[in-house]
Amino acid sequence: MLGLAGGRLRRVSRGLIAGIHIIDRYIGRQVWWATVIGVGVLSLVLVFGNLFKEVFELLVDKNLPLGAVLKFMAYILPFSLIFTIPWGFLTAVLLVFGRLSADNELVSLRMAGMSMTRICRPVFLIVAALVMLSLWINTTIAPRAQAEMKAAMYNMVVDDPMALFVPDRVIDSFPGFAIYAEERVGDELLSVEIIELNASKHPIKYLRANKARIDYDSESDQLLLVLEDAMIVRKSADNPRDLDRVEPGLSFGLTYVPMDLGALRAKSEKVRPSTMDTAELRQRLAADHGEMDGGLRNTMNTEINKRYSFSLACFTFALIGIPLGVTAQRRETSVGFAFSLIIAVIYFLFIIIADTMRDSSHARYLMWLPNVVFIGIGLWMFRRMNKK
Repeated sequence: MLGLAGGRLRRVSRGLIAGIHIIDRYIGRQVWWATVIGVGVLSLVLVFGNLFKEVFELLVDKNLPLGAVLKFMAYILPFSLIFTIPWGFLTAVLLVFGRLSADNELVSLRMAGMSMTRICRPVFLIVAALVMLSLWINTTIAPRAQAEMKAAMYNMVVDDPMALFVPDRVIDSFPGFAIYAEERVGDELLSVEIIELNASKHPIKYLRANKARIDYDSESDQLLLVLEDAMIVRKSADNPRDLDRVEPGLSFGLTYVPMDLGALRAKSEKVRPSTMDTAELRQRLAADHGEMDGGLRNTMNTEINKRYSFSLACFTFALIGIPLGVTAQRRETSVGFAFSLIIAVIYFLFIIIADTMRDSSHARYLMWLPNVVFIGIGLWMFRRMNKK
């Protein structure tokens, strides 16, 4: 009898263990695929719609080959993933746990003796993987992609200078110049206006031309903007900053404006913490012995802390998303998206505010504030839910 009872107990135990593994796989699979879909949709519709907008005109309007367009998309993708991975994961958690709660599946699991911590184990295993992935993207991949994109933009200008000139748009990519062309026909710009700026960004010369074209002088490494039917316009002596009080000046049948590519190259190669990976930032900070500007040093420290703080966003969103999903108890997708939108906007707003103060010595600590606040709220909500 004892042997028979022991055999039954072992079979029941194995059945319970098998059932628990099935539950783990079910919840983990639901959260994982919902995260993949959420990240894909958000990257394509939301982030790419905003980030790619500025580059889209430069790429598409110039009839660049598909390979060049895909290359720029690949450069933008890592930066978008910084935001869309935690946002997509938060949306997935809210939707999956909202549905589990609405279908009373969580009640069944709790009645079977499983705690919420145990039920959420597969979710936190996914969180661990996403945190490591986010850390890799934030500290290495995204900064290198931004640096590569800036280098590609410079090479595009050297290979095809006309690619940078978009009709009906002010071009300020060349240091010291603001250039506007009403139309572009082939390799010619029509109705061109040029403002030459001094080091203080104040206008010192105005030129207008009916036509213009671009030549490259390899000896001096300069772009020559060749102007036809040009006229130099004088600024007002009384108020030189008033662009409405300019007067016609000298006219030329043909003249040119030299634009130094060295200045453009220096602009593209300017030290920007956002384009350096974390290892390089740490090396520069370690090699500094007081020569570095204080604002730049604070900016570098802030950038490092922002990357580590952002990498924990998935963990933060898991703690606050699971209780909110259970509380919502709605099957509708719109509710999950609404909650994720509100939480993500508040979280990212904290980061943006801290980033605007990046040259301050306190900004590095502010980068951790959204995680501290949301983790505190999430732990309180999770503990309260676990006691019910």
